[in-house]
Amino acid sequence: MRRRVLATKTTTDAKMRSRARRVFLVAAVLMACVAPPTSSAQEVLDRVLARVNGNPITLTDVRAAIRLGLVEPAAGVDPILFALRQLIERRLVLGEVARFAPPEPDPPAVNGQVNVLESRVGSAADLAALEKATGYGEEQIRDVARDDLRIQGYLNQRFGSSVQPSEDEVGQYYRTHLDEFTKDGRVMSFVDAEPMAREKAAAERRRAVIFQWMRELHQRADVVELYRPK
Repeated sequence: MRRRVLATKTTTDAKMRSRARRVFLVAAVLMACVAPPTSSAQEVLDRVLARVNGNPITLTDVRAAIRLGLVEPAAGVDPILFALRQLIERRLVLGEVARFAPPEPDPPAVNGQVNVLESRVGSAADLAALEKATGYGEEQIRDVARDDLRIQGYLNQRFGSSVQPSEDEVGQYYRTHLDEFTKDGRVMSFVDAEPMAREKAAAERRRAVIFQWMRELHQRADVVELYRPK
């Protein structure tokens, strides 16, 4: 009798274990159906588009730069590629800024630049959307504003007085850009146009000097572009 009871109990335990295994398997299948996909199956939300001296520039960085107005892609070109190359140049310049450390911008100036950047994005809702999409919130925007001012300060310090045009260059600019000195259908005399011509000639020369300087930075740097337009 005792053997029969023990046998019955053993059979019952086995059935319970078998039922528990089936329940576990069903639960596992259900969890697999509703669980998020593994990382290998997830959509890639961000990726590295370039490396500048080993430091990455991501797709998120590029999209944030466009929204903040750091770059303005030209019509008819791939906006990601255009913005990426502008960010590469920005990283190269910031590398030089870090080497020579111009004076730190004043907090009020940083606040003003933050306002400029935020106004380009739009409303508070637009700023919230930017942060959600790219991770660029108040702190990151402040860092961008500070870098803007550091870059401006460095370029003014390095190229401010060294790009003053000669008298010949001012005269040449005036003669080759008469349309810029035409008012009410009449061309301004050189005497009247000279201050404006000097300013514009200086700006043109500054752009040329900075362009050459940027080429040299590229040649010295380790820049790898990974982005390929479709």
